[in-house]
Amino acid sequence: MTIPKLYIKDLHVSIDKKQILKGVNLEIKGGEIHAIMGPNGTGKSTLASALMGHPKYEVTQGSVSLDGKDLLEMEVDERARAGLFLAMQYPSEVSGVTNSDFLRSAVNAKRGEGNEISLMRFIRQLDQKMALLEMEESFATRYLNEGFSGGEKKRNEILQMLMLKPRIAILDEIDSGLDIDALKVVAKGVNSMRSPEFGCLIITHYQRLLNYIQPDFVHVFMQGRIVKSGGPELAVRLEEEGYDWVKEELGIEDEVANSTV
Repeated sequence: MTIPKLYIKDLHVSIDKKQILKGVNLEIKGGEIHAIMGPNGTGKSTLASALMGHPKYEVTQGSVSLDGKDLLEMEVDERARAGLFLAMQYPSEVSGVTNSDFLRSAVNAKRGEGNEISLMRFIRQLDQKMALLEMEESFATRYLNEGFSGGEKKRNEILQMLMLKPRIAILDEIDSGLDIDALKVVAKGVNSMRSPEFGCLIITHYQRLLNYIQPDFVHVFMQGRIVKSGGPELAVRLEEEGYDWVKEELGIEDEVANSTV
C-alpha cells in the first residue's frame, strides 16, 4: 500500500463572502501526526470543514490533493471513500439509527459494492475496537450519539475512525470537554492507528492532549493561515507562554475571536 499524502497549497476559504482562510500551506504524509494550535476564531475548524467538503465553505483559491488526486473536485462521500476522515467537534445525533448499523453501512460504503464485510467479521472488529476504547457493549445498540455525554461522543468518533481505517484523519478538538481518564482512552485509540499507512491532523487548544499523542509537527494558526511551525517543544512553549510572543515575533496584530470558525 502506498503511503498517504495530503497536500494543501495556498488554500483560501470564505463563508458568506467573508474570507476566513488566507493561504494555508500544509503537507501531511503517512506516519506523521501534525497538531494545529491557535487562538479562537483564527480558522482552524474552517480548515477541517473545508477539507471535508462542507457546502457552507467556499474555496476561492488554492488546491488540495489526496494521494495525487484533486480533493476539491470530490463530493463529501467520495472524499470519505478516498480515505479522508473528520472527527467533528460537535457530532450530530441521529435518532433511530444504531451505532452498529451506522458503522456497518459506513464500512461497506467505503469497501464498495461486492466487497461488503461479513456480519461476523464486522462484529469481531467492533467488539475489539470498543474494548480498546473501554466502551460498554450497549454502545453498539444505542442510537447514534443520542443521549451521549460529550466524552461518549468523542470516544464514538474515535471508534468510527478505528473501524473505517482512513488514510488521513482530521481530529477537530477531539479533547474538548474530556476528563483526564477519557483523554487517555481517546489518545490510546489514536496511537493504535500509528503506521506508515496513516497520517493525522489534530486541531486543539491545549497542549495536554499532546502529552498523550506525541506530534511530529506543531503549527501555530493565526489570521487564517499557519504562521509558525516546529516540533513538540513548540506546543509546550505555547501552553506556558500563550500566543503573545508569536504575535510579537511575527508582528501580528490581535484578532477578534469568532468561535464559529
